[in-house]
Amino acid sequence: MNDRMKRKPTVIQALIPILGMLVILGIGIGIFGLPAEPLIVLAAVLSGGMAIYLGYTYDEVMEEISEKIAKVWGALLILVIVGFMVGSWMLGGTIPMLIYYGLKLISPQFLALTAFVVSAIVSVMTGTSWGSAGTIGVAFMGVAIGMDANLPLIAGAIVSGAYFGDKLSPLSDTTNLASAVCGVDLYEHVYNQLWTTGAAAVVSCIFYTILGHISTSTSVGVPEAVQSITGTLESMYSWNVFFLVPLFIVLIGSVTRKPTIPVMLVASAVALCNAAIFQGASINSIVETTLNGFNVAMLGFDESAVSPDLIRLLHRGGMMAMMNTLLIAVCAIAFAGTMTVTGALDVLVSKLLTRIHSTLQLVAATIVTCLITTGVTSNGQVSILMPGEAFRTAYIRRGLHPKVLSRTLEDSVTCTECLIPWTAAGAYMASTLGVPTLSYLPFAILNYSGMIFALIWAATGIGITEINPNDFEAEISK
Repeated sequence: MNDRMKRKPTVIQALIPILGMLVILGIGIGIFGLPAEPLIVLAAVLSGGMAIYLGYTYDEVMEEISEKIAKVWGALLILVIVGFMVGSWMLGGTIPMLIYYGLKLISPQFLALTAFVVSAIVSVMTGTSWGSAGTIGVAFMGVAIGMDANLPLIAGAIVSGAYFGDKLSPLSDTTNLASAVCGVDLYEHVYNQLWTTGAAAVVSCIFYTILGHISTSTSVGVPEAVQSITGTLESMYSWNVFFLVPLFIVLIGSVTRKPTIPVMLVASAVALCNAAIFQGASINSIVETTLNGFNVAMLGFDESAVSPDLIRLLHRGGMMAMMNTLLIAVCAIAFAGTMTVTGALDVLVSKLLTRIHSTLQLVAATIVTCLITTGVTSNGQVSILMPGEAFRTAYIRRGLHPKVLSRTLEDSVTCTECLIPWTAAGAYMASTLGVPTLSYLPFAILNYSGMIFALIWAATGIGITEINPNDFEAEISK
């Protein structure tokens, strides 16, 4: 089949795979409770069939899928290394030590607020929401279990804090990507995001303070539960300042912009050395915890003698724990490849731009497009690149600085990817924090309130930087 037989999809043809995926996932997950992976594969088959119908060959579709997997392979490998690191930090005492002192020092009423603020600080310093949730986030979930707190609330606060940092850290890949695709200076992009993310953070702090007091006002027996967990942790681990070294390695490595994977592996190696030196862990336990995760038997404790809450807290990590998330990501990339090869999303965006007549409409259209693209492709990088390229000239022609677009891209992609259950981010947060995506979604206040503020500022003109389009003639001609 030659190139002359290929054709661009019509609007209806471009919509069929997207609507098909939404229907398949909506019915499969929402009604029958089926796993997402085979449903995404079915949607990819539908989208691939449309590509074949439009004149693209099977080999071309597979090549596009392969290229997309190659582009995100680094992120997928980081996912596996995070599982490796969490297991090693459990055995080496890093996360249990944070849990122990968190239970000792943090007031239950302020747990949600503290989880949000600390997760935000760690994420800003490291530039990774996944790393923040997988380390300090896991520790806060342990504290929440010990205090019998509202787990979806605490998980939502952790996710909000983690993505606050992911948006505002100069080390974040999505922050750099959004500024680059829109041609905006990195730090100008970061500061401009304070209009939406800063306002959303203030609202989040207010709500977490209120919800924290409401959810713990009638709690019963928390001191006894805390005493039980801290007592057991104290008997399991020989607390030592060296347990915190892996955490500082990650923080220092991130601040100095060292490669992520080597830094994580070094931090994991130090944690495993701590396990061998201070905990007396065997070589079998050290290898097992990196693959299948930690369990208390590795420290010589009988699982039946340990409280179920503590088992639920400590038994996590390992590379195998990340395989489900990895599978979801690969299936989603397959669907994205079948969509990209036909240019279906470009067709839909071009059609949408013909109906836009105001700043509010343009920002709203960007948000809707980004949400659909994220849901369809399940990939944050793709969902920033495609709408960014499609909307850049539209913003300039309307006299809007491209940093308004770069900010909106992050409001509607970076923060929302983890709210969609079938994305890699959604699956990762759910599996890491132990709370289903749809359960923590209402409490991930920052993640969706940023879009609300984006619309408010677009409607009022507050925080909207205008330009003379003639000054950006070179950008328009690109």
